[in-house]
Amino acid sequence: MRIATYNPELTDQGPGLVLQALRRGDDPKMVAVAGVIVALDADILLLTGIDYDATGLTLRALADTLAKAGSPYPHQLALRPNTGLATGLDLDGNGRLGEPRDAMGYGRYAGAAAMAMAILSRYPIDTAGIRDFSTFLWADLPNALMQDSADIRAIQRLSTTGMYEMPIAMPNGKSLRLLVYYATPPVFDGPEDRNGRRNHDETAFWLRLIAGDVPLPPPKPPFVLLGQPNLDPADGEGRQDAIRGLLNTAALQDPAPRGTHGRIEPGHKGDAALDTALYPAIGGLRVEQVLPSADLTITNAGVLWPPDTDPLAEVLATASRHRPVWVDVMRP
Repeated sequence: MRIATYNPELTDQGPGLVLQALRRGDDPKMVAVAGVIVALDADILLLTGIDYDATGLTLRALADTLAKAGSPYPHQLALRPNTGLATGLDLDGNGRLGEPRDAMGYGRYAGAAAMAMAILSRYPIDTAGIRDFSTFLWADLPNALMQDSADIRAIQRLSTTGMYEMPIAMPNGKSLRLLVYYATPPVFDGPEDRNGRRNHDETAFWLRLIAGDVPLPPPKPPFVLLGQPNLDPADGEGRQDAIRGLLNTAALQDPAPRGTHGRIEPGHKGDAALDTALYPAIGGLRVEQVLPSADLTITNAGVLWPPDTDPLAEVLATASRHRPVWVDVMRP
């Protein structure tokens, strides 16, 4: 079965605008996003970067669009993210309250900034078995890089968006657990590097959880850790120790998914074929991951990023700066 993650950047300036565009059915970006997901043909897809609404209408509208295109996902789930959740504190220290940077995770409104997640699945989601780590305090992480005041340490959640363990029910009665997250970019701050520290620790959380170094039960295999660490292990800004550790831990497999675009990045250290996003001022970076547990059998993997001569390349570029990452595994 194919497990994938993709950031379609389905966001707009206010609540409900993405929903309206999906329902109209004539927005070029929305049409492109649907085309990408259909071409990806994943059995389980984590979307990072989709505006959240409490009633789930946006996700259902996307699922309806995909079903009409011949790619139904009968099981969908979007959980309330930390983005836009008011803290009542001046987190950015500018003397003003209630701004996007004062929220638990950056956001102009609840679930905004395209920093929310959703699952589309062809297999049932065991919602009763979900473990939600999104309220885990940053200060409670062993060896946390947090440097905030005591009042902020008392309430600041580690997760910018959300961190979940989601069991997916297999036809034989077994479960496959998804460990999903979407970390803050390690930029958009000052010399204090608060975003860089938080970005590092959001990935370090999974290392600690899998190793049994936090006061929570480790996930039971088989599992797949996937999402958007928002950090390239070789290039770009950020503190790379945690993501390198994650890619090299014995509990996980890095299948090193590759695109077929043939691009090169002369100024970068990493292999451009591993890139999952293309930023105008930075170039290509590997900022998404799909990492199966060591007990799963991997049969194939890739980044959906064909050469520019492929008609799908234009669709991908219209949809998002990001490209889907997929891994095929033998079903547990």
